Formats: sequence, structure tokens, C-alpha cells
Amino acid sequence: MSIKSLPGKIADCFSIHNATGHFWYQRVTALALIPLSVWLLVLLNKALSAPYADTVAWLTAPVNAAAIVAWTLAVIFHAALGAQVVIEDYVSTLSTRQLAIRATNLIFLLLGIAASSAIVFIFSAR
Repeated sequence: MSIKSLPGKIADCFSIHNATGHFWYQRVTALALIPLSVWLLVLLNKALSAPYADTVAWLTAPVNAAAIVAWTLAVIFHAALGAQVVIEDYVSTLSTRQLAIRATNLIFLLLGIAASSAIVFIFSAR
């Protein structure tokens, strides 16, 4: 094995079209969601108990905003991967399966854009 082919093989391993890469992306996003969910719980606690101004002030802090954006992107990517696995397991017709996966990925992409833009809107409202 040459040293030049090693980065290519590593990149292939983590490709979304590779079953091994898909498996690892699911596990990595699941692990990332564990600590990031702590920030979400703190945000939800603030949203329910603190005044609006305090909640917005907390959310507009760069570390908190970055954690919530990271949680949002990780949860949407993780959900898209999970939905793809379910579709691959239960839809037998290849053309229907591919259409369902593309439609699901488009829906999750739109959800991610909407959620991220809402957080950016709150962050810029400061």
C-alpha cells in the first residue's frame, strides 16, 4: 500500500455512500448529541423559567449559540441517516427507495436551513 492511496482509502471509508461510513456517521453524531443535549436542556429550562431577555442574552453568547447550532445540525443529520436506514430496510423497489431517500434528504435539508436561519436570526437580534 502506497502512502498516496491511504488518504483516498480513508476518505472512501467515511463516504456517505459507503455502508461503513454511514455506520460511523450515525455513531459519531449520536456521541456528539450527548454533550450537546445538555446545552439544549439548559436552553429549554431558560425558555420556560427565565424572562425572554435573559433567554435571548444566554442564546446570543457565542459558545451557547455555537452549541445550539451544532446540536441542530447534528440532530438533523442523525435523523436523516436514521430515516435513510429505515427506508433502505423497508422499501423494496429500488426506484421508489431512491426517490424516498432523496425526498427525505430534501425535507431534512430544508428543516436544517430553517432551524439554522432561525438561530442566526435570534443571534443577530441582539
